[in-house]
Amino acid sequence: MPVCHRILLLLCLLNFSSVYSDITDGNAEHLKREHSLIKPYQGVGTSPSSQWDFWGSTLVTSQYVRLTPDERSKQGSIWNTVPCYLKDWEMHVQFKIHGSGKKNLHGDGFAIWYTKERLHPGPVFGSNAHFHGLVIFIDTYPNDEAPDRSFPYISAMVSNGSLPYDHGRDGRSTELGGCSAEVRNKDHDTYLAIRYSKGRLTIMVDVDDRNDWKECIDIGGVRLPTGYYFGASAATGDLSDNHDIISMKMYQLMVEHTPEEDNQDWTKIEPSVSLLKSPKDNVDDPTGNFRSTPLTGWKVFLLLLCALLGIVVCAVVGAVVFQKRQERNKRFY
Repeated sequence: MPVCHRILLLLCLLNFSSVYSDITDGNAEHLKREHSLIKPYQGVGTSPSSQWDFWGSTLVTSQYVRLTPDERSKQGSIWNTVPCYLKDWEMHVQFKIHGSGKKNLHGDGFAIWYTKERLHPGPVFGSNAHFHGLVIFIDTYPNDEAPDRSFPYISAMVSNGSLPYDHGRDGRSTELGGCSAEVRNKDHDTYLAIRYSKGRLTIMVDVDDRNDWKECIDIGGVRLPTGYYFGASAATGDLSDNHDIISMKMYQLMVEHTPEEDNQDWTKIEPSVSLLKSPKDNVDDPTGNFRSTPLTGWKVFLLLLCALLGIVVCAVVGAVVFQKRQERNKRFY
């Protein structure tokens, strides 16, 4: 392989490695324990010093927090009692959904919340349909029964309290994006990562036992305030499942902001999203595979920069090689 081609390949590999390193490797230095739920779940309870409080059918054991058992008509939730004032953060959730129900005979799923309200029971996976903030839904039962997507299905929604989640239509009219993911009755660990940084929301999943994150949702223009609460809730109806949370680990992302952003009162921000398209245009791949996401502006820029650097390097190497050959040819005259 020519030298210039090798250098170009190396630059491209370095570029792609920087893209996939966006998800944190779990550096303990940035782990925020006051917002994390970790075995053996110390600090969970109803005492004044507790950092997590739970409600409903939630059962806390030494190995997992079971939001609902595999029984009909159950609701449960667990909520962080400490408001989060981080501007840039990443939450890793290890979970397990399992039960005796066969295909399409199980439900309903669970949700991860970052909202102004906490411990407000309701019809949306055990919590209120009207909320302020961000919710990630892991929906295991198709209420709408439309043929254009397969379940389980992961989606995201941001609301300022004016729009409710439409459970009967699986939240189609308000979702920001989503993907299908086989997460039930797995013999291995299943993970979800939620990253919010500089107005960008990224949802990644690791459910195939490959230690490899796959992108589910990536959208910019998301505005979330600080001072909200993290929580998890689940519900069963006529159909049921065990919905277990193994851990929720919160990491602070070290990101620089402009002086204007630093001086802003982030607690006064209203949850909102600047969309380039309507949420209803987000249609999943009906085959059940993760939907391929289009290249965003910064990815295109990095690819073009990589190609440009490769051309420059090849030109420099070619000039050096040509000059050396010219000098060698002069020696034979």
